[in-house]
Amino acid sequence: MFSDRSIRSRFIVQLIIATFALMIIFSSLLYLYIQSSIYDEKRTEMIAFAENICSYKSLVDAKENGNDALLGLSIELVKYNTPENSIQILEKSVAQHTDLVLYYPFDISEKSYIKLTKNITPTKHLLKKILNAIFIINAIGFLLVIIYAVIFSKMLISPIKGLNNRLSNMSEHMIRPIVVEELPIEFEPLGESINHLINRIQNFVKYQKELFIGAAHELKTPLAVMKLKNQVTTIKKRTPEEYIEAIKVSNKSIDEMNAIVSSILNIGRQEGAQLETPIQADVIEILRRKANDFALLAASENKTLEMSFHPDAFMCTLQESLLNQIIQNLLQNALKFTPTGKKVILTSHHNDEGLLIEVIDEGCGIDDAVDLFAPFMRQGSKSGAGLGLFLAKSAADALGGQLSIKNRDDDKGAVASLLLRSKLHCILPLK
Repeated sequence: MFSDRSIRSRFIVQLIIATFALMIIFSSLLYLYIQSSIYDEKRTEMIAFAENICSYKSLVDAKENGNDALLGLSIELVKYNTPENSIQILEKSVAQHTDLVLYYPFDISEKSYIKLTKNITPTKHLLKKILNAIFIINAIGFLLVIIYAVIFSKMLISPIKGLNNRLSNMSEHMIRPIVVEELPIEFEPLGESINHLINRIQNFVKYQKELFIGAAHELKTPLAVMKLKNQVTTIKKRTPEEYIEAIKVSNKSIDEMNAIVSSILNIGRQEGAQLETPIQADVIEILRRKANDFALLAASENKTLEMSFHPDAFMCTLQESLLNQIIQNLLQNALKFTPTGKKVILTSHHNDEGLLIEVIDEGCGIDDAVDLFAPFMRQGSKSGAGLGLFLAKSAADALGGQLSIKNRDDDKGAVASLLLRSKLHCILPLK
């Protein structure tokens, strides 16, 4: 428990040190105040006796202060030299006996003074008892503070222990999100971050399994075609044209496998990009650059790419390569499924949750019952490895964004949406 790396032990030690210092300061000030108050009362009392004596020249009238005040009091008339004939009060201690001595001017011309001696030994004993009581009270209070610190620190780290227990009991086959509402409000951001990480792990495990199975299946098919074609070719002697045709079929199968291998390599590159240091970038500027690049591609295919960006700037800290990959895949898919003469729209606007980026096409739409983000999942009859949306989804998760695809309300195409939440980004004022 008392380790240099333990937050709990550091909290307890710091609280003990602060409490000890506070108790010493407070006790010292309290004792000095009590002592000063008692001594001031004794001095005032003795000066009042001296003034009465000087005024009335009688000890009988001095008893108006009370008989108890006269206990332990002795009065003498002495010769005494003091600077400027001032009043002097001295404390004298002999063994266990303590006196308070007052020299009060009586006759300045004769340099005579009234000497009042007050036995304050009982007062000293009282102050000693008060000091002992303060020490005892402080010791008890200090012990209570230590007990409180231990209990309170245990209560503070209990949510962390609870999180640790839940996470330690999880495996890739049994991952459950944390109920954020059950955590103290200070731990809600941590719970949300862990849930986000758990969601990414779940998607990673799910899609990695599908990726391995899909890759094996996708590679097996062209290999089987190549083998069958070669077997058929070698059964009997063929013409040169037939051999050339068999080689062309093999090359086509090899090209298909190369496309799959390249896509798998892109997955590895993307995982490396997730480890890049995030930089502050203007998302709107990135969208403009990417849109200008694809506008030329769209024009070459007799299609139109329209853009509409609001606000004029949206600054955030992210890995720019991941955002580029998402937008590139969405625009490629939109242009692929949009017929000639039709248009694709790239737009952005700010809503209550953050910046919403949309790619709207005029293609055939999607099948809502199909998980388009699964590896090797293809829509329609268009060629491709079926890993583009899988890569885009992984990149969006890494950025903390939300990627979704749905059919348009008019059923004339699909809408791919990327939401970058405001709480993870810094929004600039509109120009």
